[in-house]
Amino acid sequence: MKLSYFYAAADVPSGIIPETSVVIDVLRATTTIAWALENGANSVQVFADVDELKNEANSFNEEDKILVGERGGKKLDGFDLGNSPLGVSKEKVRGKRVFMSTTNGTRSLHRVRESKSLYTMALPNRKAIAERLISDNPKEVWIVGSGWEGSYSLEDSLAAGALASLLKDKLGSVSIFNDELMASLALWKTWENDVEGCLRIASHGQRLVGIGNHDEDFACCASLDNLSVIPKQIEMGVLRAN
Repeated sequence: MKLSYFYAAADVPSGIIPETSVVIDVLRATTTIAWALENGANSVQVFADVDELKNEANSFNEEDKILVGERGGKKLDGFDLGNSPLGVSKEKVRGKRVFMSTTNGTRSLHRVRESKSLYTMALPNRKAIAERLISDNPKEVWIVGSGWEGSYSLEDSLAAGALASLLKDKLGSVSIFNDELMASLALWKTWENDVEGCLRIASHGQRLVGIGNHDEDFACCASLDNLSVIPKQIEMGVLRAN
């Protein structure tokens, strides 16, 4: 299995469609997706464009949908929830389609949407995603971070390294194909015993600290291997537990 890591959507090579992609947005989109599906959401449909989201959501009955969105870490006006894994409780999302747009993560999902197999990963469902990749056994996997407005993200790179490390431990045939992932592995080895500490010193972690008390979000996003849910794209832009 050949593994590559790309920091953000803009870094993904053009003109190539990977067999398998794993999109990461630790703070907080893919953590929110994992918890929404774990808590019984029917599906999560992701949008880079807010107006497109609203137009699509209009075709759903009010009781069958919930709008989740943020820009700059803050809830979008007119949306039901912001981008917090704590907000997508069973009471809020069970049986509903989550219409979701975030600053960074939904862009990366859009960029690799034509992958044969597309998954989202956060630290809580790292082990589940690793086991699915081992079961699928694709020749090549692209791990795609979400970054911050196109720039490098410490927390996404940490998670990429966490996934690659686990795959290397479980498989003897893993090839680390680019320097970005090699650096992410080193980052993981440095911080694997203080995951939340890494999230908090990251620039986006500092942004969240600056806009309010997100202690519970940090703890949730830093938890490791405590969810078995596997979010997979089942139609363009729509993720379901698989």
